[in-house]
Amino acid sequence: MIRRVFLLVVWALAALPAEVRAANTWDSPEIESGFRLLYELRFREARGVFQSWQAENPAYPLGHAALAASHLFEEFYHHGVLTSEFFLDDKRLLGGVDGVPDPERRTAFLRFNQQARELAEQQLRENPRNSEALFALTLATGMMADYAGLIEKRHLASLRFAREAERHARELLALRPNSADAYLALGASNYILGSLPWHKRFFLWVGGIRGNRADGMRQLGVTAEQGRYLRPFAKILLALTALREKQPGLTRKLLEELTAEFPTNPLFRRELSLLQQK
Repeated sequence: MIRRVFLLVVWALAALPAEVRAANTWDSPEIESGFRLLYELRFREARGVFQSWQAENPAYPLGHAALAASHLFEEFYHHGVLTSEFFLDDKRLLGGVDGVPDPERRTAFLRFNQQARELAEQQLRENPRNSEALFALTLATGMMADYAGLIEKRHLASLRFAREAERHARELLALRPNSADAYLALGASNYILGSLPWHKRFFLWVGGIRGNRADGMRQLGVTAEQGRYLRPFAKILLALTALREKQPGLTRKLLEELTAEFPTNPLFRRELSLLQQK
């Protein structure tokens, strides 16, 4: 009897659509715990978690993308990207950080990001409805847009990667409408493009590229409320964009939630303290 039940379960799993079976591979408690370590600024420990997961799941690209994220988050922290001083300074938010990237972090970020993108693209050639690969590709391409624009100050390349990330995010949402993490790529791109000076927006508009700050904030809000791996990241982005848009009440609410969830992160405490002083 037990053997018969076991065979029925195996048969049922095999009968699931390929995109459903693949999607379960990135719904991972281990990956989630690694991202939580990133939000606690414990970058080395997070990388240990991601490396272990990737070693156990070599066929899937998410571990590589998560490792790339660990180096990007550390670079952001080093340059103060996720701070009110950075977000309220148009020159830096739209132009990029002061200084140059750390060479070791740059090498590691680009290597892991490339591995994630190549593996995801290979899987999508075999099965265009592989939502796990689409998620990893959305994440990896979005990070390339951030790195090219904010860290390396290569704005045309950043724009190209951002549009590619948007396309992958929309393809993922068409397959899995509840993939709330995908909205971060859409929201970040929409907000940054909508914040550009009017003459640059006009140039992009002629080329068919548009951005809208309000739409971008709404999309960030979806990830901030419903996301899994990227929910805290979307929250700090939304908090800082709300500060730019003179919505201090929303900023305070989000920073209070982040401080309560990650009490050891000095960045969230500092931003809340600065807001309270004002």
